[in-house]
Parts: sequence; structure tokens; C-alpha cells
Amino acid sequence: MRKPNRRILPTIIGVSVLTTLAANTAVLIARGHDGDPAPSPQEKDARYVAASGSTNLSPSAVAPLGKRLTPHVLVAAPSTLPAATVDKIRHAKGVKGVELVDAVQGMVAGKRVGLMGVDPSTFRNYTPKPTAQSDALWRNVASGDVAISFTMGSDGGVKLGSQVPVGGKQHQSNLRVGAYATMGVSDVDAVISHATAQALGMPTGNAMLISVPKTKPAAFVKKLKKVLPKHAKAVAVNPQIDFPKAGSGQAPTSHGQVMTAGQVQTVIKAAYTRIGWPYVWGGESEAEGGYDCSGLMQYAFARAGIRLPRVAADQARVGWVIPYSKAVPGDMLIWANDPTAPGYISHIALYIGDGKMVVAPRTGLDVMIQNVYTRNLKGAVRVSPKLAARLAS
Repeated sequence: MRKPNRRILPTIIGVSVLTTLAANTAVLIARGHDGDPAPSPQEKDARYVAASGSTNLSPSAVAPLGKRLTPHVLVAAPSTLPAATVDKIRHAKGVKGVELVDAVQGMVAGKRVGLMGVDPSTFRNYTPKPTAQSDALWRNVASGDVAISFTMGSDGGVKLGSQVPVGGKQHQSNLRVGAYATMGVSDVDAVISHATAQALGMPTGNAMLISVPKTKPAAFVKKLKKVLPKHAKAVAVNPQIDFPKAGSGQAPTSHGQVMTAGQVQTVIKAAYTRIGWPYVWGGESEAEGGYDCSGLMQYAFARAGIRLPRVAADQARVGWVIPYSKAVPGDMLIWANDPTAPGYISHIALYIGDGKMVVAPRTGLDVMIQNVYTRNLKGAVRVSPKLAARLAS
């Protein structure tokens, strides 16, 4: 469905020997043994957590959910962030929470994705509500499983409970897919425990999520540049989108910043040339054998000289979000289909008029013309080439 934005997460490099994980020889699972607490109502309905079994984890291996915080800024560096820097940020004005994590661009199930090593007991507080509430999910991660994003699982065809290779390009270990659980950060499609990350050879504490609820993320990022190490970078995490209410008024004035008629025609014609190509999660070119939904948008708009960011959640911010009833050919349509992260834009398509769209649906289907469906549809995006170029860079 989408390819990770490779803005700031470093790759796994310089690792010549990787420890063989226990998951190579055993399926590690989180609950169901004697002494485990009864599943909560949320867990009974947790269709996105792998089946339980036996484990050596104690019932208290993962702390209960604490106060949830929204992450607003992501910082990442090639190596461990200095403790003094982390402490200074933790006590900075407006900071409500800092979560230190291990972060890389790694390989998961044959795809290069944003991968984080976390402390399940504390990191859960920074995730979307359904993800944060599932004790079973975090016990699975603590026991050695990998949790992957909902889109990587449902659209990418990576099966819940399956064993998949995780690690660097040359050295990988098999881990069980313990959950579909979007973490609410567009750069990140997979999460493992800190212990598993260290066994894989990932850097320690080289990234952090920062919650600054009463400060504009862009302004805070600017301040961070004064205290971060030379090679560390910071970006805002998923700025909010103002979605239109059903039946709301006119589309906003464009002030001449929308696409020209010629650009619209070029975008639509380019999308038509991809019809029949396979859906490939992470695909954005012929070289990869196909396209996912946001890769298709990036390809089509590029033919008209318009640069888009890579993932659907970011592409939704490249213009004005208007009601579907106001959509015209050349607009993009956006959906929030991910039940593990309500409101998170996880699917996108190109509107061509008369209730139809060109779309890359999911694994097993080809790029096609399809009738627009309104379930979870959040509106249409009237693209601004100038804004798109700024966000893409």
C-alpha cells in the first residue's frame, strides 16, 4: 500500500556478525499459559494480534498502559544520541514526554522499511489508542515478535503469524509477525523490542519521539537544530489534516496554485498507462514490477512535473482537502482504512470523474479503473504543485 518515507532513518550499516535470534528455532508468543491474566474486552476483539500460546514471559513483563502522549517530532541519528542532549530536550519548555528508541531502515519480509526497537512498556504510550490498549500486542513484541503496519499486512500480503526475515540486507533472522499495528508515524512500518533490536545489531538509542502538545512542531524542530549533534535530523510527525464535514460548503479558493488543465490531462493519461500493472507494496516504478497506491500517484504526477511525497499520509497534505462531492478529475481521493490508527490516511487514488478512479488496490490485484467507494473516504485533495514540491523535499 505504501512505501516508507526515507527522510531520516539511517540504514543498518557496519554490522558484520549478527546474533542468531531464538525466533529462528521457535515461534515466540505472548499469552495463554497458566497464570496469564484474562484477556480484556479489547483483546477479545483484537483480530490483528497473532494467536497466543505458551511463553516464559511473566504476566508483568509489559507494564499496563499509562498516560497516552501524542508524538509530534521525530529525531534520528546514525549513532546513539548523547545522554546530555536527550536530557536537555526532555527538560525543554513545552516538552511533555520523550521516548528513546532504536531506529533504522531495515529489511522486513523482503521490503526496506522504517524499523524501530522499543521498550514495549513505555513506547505503547506514544501509539494510537487501539494499538496502545492491546496488552497482548505488546507482550508479543516483548517476546520477540515483529509488529508490522496494518497496510504492510493487509495490502502488502504479509500474513499475521507468519515467519518473516528481519534485519539488514546481508544478515537477517526470522521473526514471527505478532501483530498488525500501525504506530502512527509515517516513517515506521515495523516495531520490535529493544532486546531483539540489539540482537539484530541495530544502533542503540539513536532516535527519539518528542511530545510537544502546546508548541508548533515546525517551530520546535527549528529550536532543536541548535542542540542536536551534527548528523542528527528532526522532522514533524504527521501534521493534522482538517477533513471536511459531510455536506460542507464550497471548495477553498486556490489563488492560482492548483494544476493547469494540461497538467491534469497529463496526470490522468500517465495513470492510464499503468493500468494492468500488478500491485506491489512499496512499488513506485517498472523496475520494481508494479505499484502501490501512493507509488502510482507519485508516478502519475511526476509525468506532469509535480513532485509528491512518498506515502499516502503525506500525499494527503499536498493541497486542500475538500468534500468528495466537490471532486473534479485530477483530484486525489483519500481513505482512512486502518482500524489500528483511526484517522490515519492509509489509501489514496486518482479521481477521473463520473464516480470513477484509477487505483492500485492491494496485493493480488492490478492497477485498475474502479468505482469510487465511500466507506472510510475522507474527501478529495485538490493538489497544489508548489505545496507538493515543498513537502516532497
